[in-house]
Amino acid sequence: MNRDQIEGKWTEIKGKLRESYGDLTDDDLEEAKGDRQQMEGVLQQKTGNTKEEVRDTVDKILGKF
Repeated sequence: MNRDQIEGKWTEIKGKLRESYGDLTDDDLEEAKGDRQQMEGVLQQKTGNTKEEVRDTVDKILGKF
């Protein structure tokens, strides 16, 4: 999924991210809006998960769209 696709479905993606990572704030999600690498970085900082764990979760979420 490219950046334009992520931006187009951002509202839906935010909902799925909140389901997976309940402690995310609106500010966290808006900081990363549409930028996958930035989104993964925010998730990694918030959760303490490895880059690979975060990437796998993001792949699963984006694969649903």
